[in-house]
Amino acid sequence: QVQLVESGGGLVQPGGSLRLSCAASGSIFSINAMGWYRQAPGKQRELVAAITSAGSTDYADSVKGRFTISRDNAKNTVYLQMNSLKPEDTAVYYCNANLKTTVWVRGYDYWGRGTQVTVSS
Repeated sequence: QVQLVESGGGLVQPGGSLRLSCAASGSIFSINAMGWYRQAPGKQRELVAAITSAGSTDYADSVKGRFTISRDNAKNTVYLQMNSLKPEDTAVYYCNANLKTTVWVRGYDYWGRGTQVTVSS
């Protein structure tokens, strides 16, 4: 019943910016962490950025200094501000959340369906 819905993807020129959003809804007791992964054609899915409920962040080396992850815990929403975009950032971006649906179990990973980001002139 948990659902993650991404938005904000699209076509942007190199050097441009996009902001991705992901809202989690459904039977959520608590969210341990949320993050963004991406997968380009012919490549494996990779972690882009992640943030814990406490605010600790982690970034892939390739996006450090260009991307910023943030969250709104009250809205169960995570954002990815992407600046100085490069063609190699082109990929499907997937939202991920590790969350608990009840107090009695550990957190499990849930995934959104993905949003396409294309960086091209």
